[in-house]
Amino acid sequence: MQPGPHILPFLTARRLLGALAAVLLVAVSGILASRFYSGSDGSPGATGSLASQPLPLLPRGPSGLPLPRYVSLKSSRVNVRIGPSQDHDVAWVFNTAGLPVEIVAEFENWRRIRDSEGAEGWVYHSLLSGKRMALVAPWKAGAGRESQPQLLHHRASEASSATAMLEAGALVRVDKCNAEWCEITAGGRDGFVRQELLWGVYPGEVVD
Repeated sequence: MQPGPHILPFLTARRLLGALAAVLLVAVSGILASRFYSGSDGSPGATGSLASQPLPLLPRGPSGLPLPRYVSLKSSRVNVRIGPSQDHDVAWVFNTAGLPVEIVAEFENWRRIRDSEGAEGWVYHSLLSGKRMALVAPWKAGAGRESQPQLLHHRASEASSATAMLEAGALVRVDKCNAEWCEITAGGRDGFVRQELLWGVYPGEVVD
C-alpha cells in the first residue's frame, strides 16, 4: 500500500530534520575534536599536556555511541558518498581494509567519517568495524628529515630497547593503550609506541 498524500509531507519533514541534526552533529563533533584532540600543528596529541587529562564528555549519536570515535574499515572496498544514502554519488573509494577512520556524525544507518587527511564523507555502518587500528604519524609521511621511522619499543619506556622501526604512515593494530603508550602489532611484531604518534587513538584515551 502506498502512503497517502497526507503522510508524505510528514515523512519528508522527518528526513529533513534528521539530516539537519546530522549536520549539527558534524559541526559540534568537529569543534570538540579540534579542541580536545588536535595540536597546534594539526597532529593528534601535539599539545602534550592533554595525555594526562581525562577525556571530555562527548555527545552521543542515534547508535548510543560517543561522537567522535575511531573505528576501522571492515572491507577492502568501501564507497564513500557525499550524502547519507545510496542515492548520493560516490566521492571516493577506499581500497584497504583496516584503515582507521573517525566517525563524526550519524544519520540512521549511515556514518559520516573523516580520514587521516581530513577528507569527510558518508559510509554505510556495516562497512565499519570496532576493531582498533592506527596509522603511525601519518603527518610525518613524505620526503624530508621528519619522515624518519619511529621506534617500536620492547616496553612502554623511552629507555627500553627498540625491537623494530616503523615507517611514518604504517598501518598497525592497536591492542592496548594506557593514555600515554600503546601496545601495538605491526608486521608480525608487537611492542610499544608513544600514544601521541598514532592517528586512530585519542590523547588520554584508554584502550583495553
